[in-house]
Amino acid sequence: MKIICQTLTLLICFFVSSILADDQPNILWLTCEDIGRHLGCYESPTAVTPVLDRLAERGMLYRFAWSNHPVCAPARTTIITGCYPASLGAEQMRSSVPLPNQIEMFPRYLRRNGYYCANNFKEDYNVFAQDGKNCWDVSSNKAHWKNRPPNTPFFAVFNFETTHESQIRNKHELQRDPEKEPVPKYHPNVPEIRRDWAQYHDRIAEMDIRCGVKLDELEKAGLAENTIVFFFGDHGSGMPRNKRTPFDCGLGVPFIVYFPPKFKHLAPPDYRNGTKSERLISFVDLAPTMLSLAGIEPPKTMQGIAFAGKFIGKPREFVFGFRGRMDERGDLVRSVSDGRYVYVRNYHPEIIYGAHNNYMFQTRTTQVWRELYDQGNLPAEQAFFWKLKPTEELYDLKTDHDEIVNLADSPEYRNIKTKLKSVLYEHLSTIRDVHFLPEAMLHTRFAGSTPYEMGHDAKQYPFEKILNAADRATDRSVTESELRELLSDTESAVRYWGAIGILVRLADTAGVDGTQPNETTTTLLDSWKPILQNQINDKNISVRIVVAESLGRYGKDCDVNIAVPILLEAARSDSPYLIWQSLEALDTFALRCGKFAEEIRTLKGESFKGRIGTVFEKIMQSIQDRLPTDF
Repeated sequence: MKIICQTLTLLICFFVSSILADDQPNILWLTCEDIGRHLGCYESPTAVTPVLDRLAERGMLYRFAWSNHPVCAPARTTIITGCYPASLGAEQMRSSVPLPNQIEMFPRYLRRNGYYCANNFKEDYNVFAQDGKNCWDVSSNKAHWKNRPPNTPFFAVFNFETTHESQIRNKHELQRDPEKEPVPKYHPNVPEIRRDWAQYHDRIAEMDIRCGVKLDELEKAGLAENTIVFFFGDHGSGMPRNKRTPFDCGLGVPFIVYFPPKFKHLAPPDYRNGTKSERLISFVDLAPTMLSLAGIEPPKTMQGIAFAGKFIGKPREFVFGFRGRMDERGDLVRSVSDGRYVYVRNYHPEIIYGAHNNYMFQTRTTQVWRELYDQGNLPAEQAFFWKLKPTEELYDLKTDHDEIVNLADSPEYRNIKTKLKSVLYEHLSTIRDVHFLPEAMLHTRFAGSTPYEMGHDAKQYPFEKILNAADRATDRSVTESELRELLSDTESAVRYWGAIGILVRLADTAGVDGTQPNETTTTLLDSWKPILQNQINDKNISVRIVVAESLGRYGKDCDVNIAVPILLEAARSDSPYLIWQSLEALDTFALRCGKFAEEIRTLKGESFKGRIGTVFEKIMQSIQDRLPTDF
């Protein structure tokens, strides 16, 4: 009798699980890297993408999907958490910060609700969970839905690196004529750049074939009628001025979904086979959408909006973009779009978009583009990448697809700019963007907790006050007395932004890229000397580093002699973030550091471990390449 009862119980469990599995859709993600909307179904003129075009004909594509971040690790952090990395303290490329206990990577919710989750195979997140457990059943190059237990719904990811930035510069026999390759207006139309664009499109064609292989596997396994399929890239193309820039060309991605007839009740209301959706979506929406498709209500900690499934939310009006440190080069840029206009706010206008990033400069396009700029042979729209950034940018995608005509100072667009700026500031306040603290200060301030929790503690992080300081300091119209007020504040982050404000004004007088100090720069620095000499002793080292950079870049030889020891002191700390900040400052005037060359060359980066490990090597190489050998 006991054996019979056990058998009946097993049969009932099997029957129930079969019903549940049958009611829950399988979810398949086909993802790739570094690709803009360069598919045939997006009317890209030279695209050869028959597989994805057919998928779009069977399903639906989104005209305007944004990645949130224009580089892989923070973009993937957004995807896996359903939160903006700027809220988690995780936007800096090659970093790793803890998640609070109340925020989980979304596949864990799926697994707890019976899903088998397989990731093949890239992770590359900037966060680690507090309990240290992986969110996948399997995450490797062998992960596959085939390995799931019987009658188990799956969530499977296949990521193709075929289109990655690195593949643009690999030797490759072109399948298309570079002379016929269209080149965006911000790039010089020269043979080397046409060739890179041609190779990029070749790689997309290869990736398209790989997607076809996976879709065929699904069909042959008899799973197509039970599987919702998603295709998307992780951010814009790997070409310079796409990847790493928070414009539409850096954040806009192709995004296609297919719902089999059986699960059309879970599709968005505007879902029609072969159509194009006007709904704005972004990567922060993916996690809540996957839970919604599985019948799981997204937790309130997720900052995205489900765009399909049982718990679909109201369509969003705006999508948001972020740019922080890109490997060894820092920055802080925020953007917002309503689908037509893109507003960009630069909080480090003294840093050019084309700041020397070792990895980006391995691409031939970057090298040739910079050479042409140095020769003075570029029109304004192509030279822009190598010049000091404006504080604000505004682009009309309807009339200016390449985002080269900045409308921010145009009176007729004032209302549009004001609205988007207001929306952006409200959003930053809502998510408690913690990256208005310099990286070293952030890591010190959240010690023993998490950046997210620190950011939501008004006492630890008076956000509105700090944002206001950043806004005022980097507004070139703000007066000297206002900057002095910031520099005397009790909040160290406010003083930091005050010091950045001085650096911005010095850079503005030092040529179009901020690198060539002149008599005007020296005179301006002299006027700031009294307050700079006071701040050189600021109790916060991040503030002292910015002051030292101002003195070293734009002062006299005696000022260099004051600046370098301060930076060397920080470079010998046990904080990789302080070391990086000091070395990046030192790199801006390494040519003037001959007296200290031997001492600088002895610096070590023992504290640079894990994901941030390569940053020290790259910044030190840049410094050593420019240190004078005699003086």
